[in-house]
Amino acid sequence: MTGSAVRQRPLLPAAVVAALVAAWWIAVEATGTFLPTPWEALKGVGELAANGTLAKHVSASLMRVAIGYGLAALIGIPTGILMGWFPPLFQALNPVIQALRSISPIAWIPLAIVWFGVGNTSPMFLIFLSSVFPMVVGAASGVHAVEKQFLRAARNFGLSGHRLLRQVVLPAALPQIITGMRISLGIAWLVVVAAEMVAIESGLGYLIIDSRNAGNRYDLVVASMMIIGVIGFLLDLGMRRLDRLEEVRWRYVR
Repeated sequence: MTGSAVRQRPLLPAAVVAALVAAWWIAVEATGTFLPTPWEALKGVGELAANGTLAKHVSASLMRVAIGYGLAALIGIPTGILMGWFPPLFQALNPVIQALRSISPIAWIPLAIVWFGVGNTSPMFLIFLSSVFPMVVGAASGVHAVEKQFLRAARNFGLSGHRLLRQVVLPAALPQIITGMRISLGIAWLVVVAAEMVAIESGLGYLIIDSRNAGNRYDLVVASMMIIGVIGFLLDLGMRRLDRLEEVRWRYVR
């Protein structure tokens, strides 16, 4: 990649963001809508940061995502690997998993409130449900997609059983496992905001509802939405960096 191409990479998304901000500002000024301008929304972010509200709600949302997503990874990834490695287990579990993952996590909100009440457990349960199935599917697909020549070569060197799984299958399946984790993290961040709007009184989802109810502070509503978008982008950026690890890219090295 040439030096000019490297320099242009951050300029392209910055230009798109600038165009969207300009269109937003022009639309608000031209229509006289109640929505805030970009400057008013940025001032709202500053207000939330200055009075400590931002840190409080961001940390609450991230804590719930970390726990629910972490539990999903601990259960979903090993389950998917075992399903990919043992065909009878895949045949037994796959229909149930496909049926359950077709149910929107939002549909579970009433049951979550009944089971766990209004508190941290309900949104963490919803995050777990929304995250675990993409991880299971990604891990199982990754194991199924391991090239047969890798397995034959490993067996020729005397690898079998758990050694074959650990030293060949898992490294080869890592790209798809990470893809499932990345998809799950995006869904988890969406679900925590929705759950906080109805099932709890803290977090960024609750902040949106509370800002609307506090005298229709739509500058704070849009500010909260901007914060959600930025954090979601940063979370995805962190997951994308896992793709650059040598342990993940070894099978694609030319």
